[in-house]
Amino acid sequence: MGLRQEVSELKSLMEIDPKAVEASLKGFVRESMENLKREGIIIGLSGGIDSCLATCLCSMAVGTEKVLALIMPEKDSEARHIRDALNFAEKNNIETRLIDITPYLKKLGSYKLSPLRIVPFPIPNKNEGTLARMWFRYFEKKTGETFFSASILGFKDKFFGEYLRKGNAYYRIKHRIRMLLLYYYAELENRLVVGAANKTEYMIGLFVKHGCDDSADIMPLLKLYKTQVRELAGFIDIPVEIRNKPPSPDMGAGITDEEGIGVPYETLDLILLALEKGWDIRDIAAILEIEEKMVTYVKGLTLKSEHMRKTFVPDFDCNMHDYDYDKRFD
Repeated sequence: MGLRQEVSELKSLMEIDPKAVEASLKGFVRESMENLKREGIIIGLSGGIDSCLATCLCSMAVGTEKVLALIMPEKDSEARHIRDALNFAEKNNIETRLIDITPYLKKLGSYKLSPLRIVPFPIPNKNEGTLARMWFRYFEKKTGETFFSASILGFKDKFFGEYLRKGNAYYRIKHRIRMLLLYYYAELENRLVVGAANKTEYMIGLFVKHGCDDSADIMPLLKLYKTQVRELAGFIDIPVEIRNKPPSPDMGAGITDEEGIGVPYETLDLILLALEKGWDIRDIAAILEIEEKMVTYVKGLTLKSEHMRKTFVPDFDCNMHDYDYDKRFD
């Protein structure tokens, strides 16, 4: 089989039947709300493609009147995302509550931990997006790995460990406060909390553990790669300006997903799918005409982020019949 044919085969495996997927996901939402005895749905609406698609599916599944979207910006959020979220909700007649989480973050003192406040090199008078990109490039040059990859595990004996620790605390608290607010209103109003994470983000660890896209009652998009999310969003007619907007985690001004990851989503998804199918790293690189180190990097992300997708428990037999309890007091 030639490389061209193998690429075609891989891309065909990525294709979905959007009509069938839409029907299945709407049924999943309705069934989940019924089984969990909820009277409505609540979701965090960021203005990005994932949250807009998930919100739209929920609205079609149970009725617009049963869906509440929380829009939770903070001082580093881009105005464009807030505007997109509000416009999307208004056009779809979805109830929203706009909650500025800046006061909570100031109370915690988290803004003082911004990596851009403590970068270890002189910085010109640039906007925060430019500074973030400069910091990412500087970090990668000095360490040989992306800031994102370095942030997935702990930082024992790691170069720039102090900056990484503070950076994680600064960025991740934003999503965790959003999660708390979602569950606060969900429990007050007996609503089902819906998360908007997709398979790509979940497999490489591009989410905040116990954040608003991790801690949820249901995850309708979790079996869809990012490119499949885009296909379904196009089918459902999510506005083109939202579909074409560079995805962002909304944790810092000017930072996009692909700048943080270092791999375009179209390539990333094909690598992940090929790895899922058990293809060899060398073969994947040859088929996609990319360097092996890129495939190795992506596989490394999936392995390093495993701890984010599970909770570790002790490995022992709880039925310890031969345990001598009297020895506890020796």
